[in-house]
Amino acid sequence: MSENLALARPYLLMLAIFTTGRLLQGADGVPYEKGHHIFSIVILTLHTVLYYGAFTRRWRRFALLQAVGLGATLGVISQLVILTATVLSYALGVHTYFNDPTALNAPGPLALAQALPVRLGGLVGNSILAGVAGALGWTLGGLLPAEPAGTPGR
Repeated sequence: MSENLALARPYLLMLAIFTTGRLLQGADGVPYEKGHHIFSIVILTLHTVLYYGAFTRRWRRFALLQAVGLGATLGVISQLVILTATVLSYALGVHTYFNDPTALNAPGPLALAQALPVRLGGLVGNSILAGVAGALGWTLGGLLPAEPAGTPGR
């Protein structure tokens, strides 16, 4: 786990930037339909675990299950951030992309008690999806050269 968290530091910085961006866009009144894709945490997570899966296979010699574990770890962290931001948005009474009805797959505004099951479903489903994407990235890692370009001794 500690190795996964050490590798995740660049991702965690990007996650903080994306979370802040989503909070600010929603609070600033940018309609969800116009801005949600700019700072999509799920898309960020999926892209990251694909790359991490590939790079850790080739250059860190990760086994398949290690890549799946790294992907799932990043997926859980991302979903916990989304869950926390959702709860904070409700608690502070601020409209953000985290409590927007469209983000919660609802036809209209939801109460926190109604939003929590949606977010908990995302915690489970998107964490599994991130693990699967880590496995896909690991598979694609076989296409990378044995050593990164510019490595001394090549």
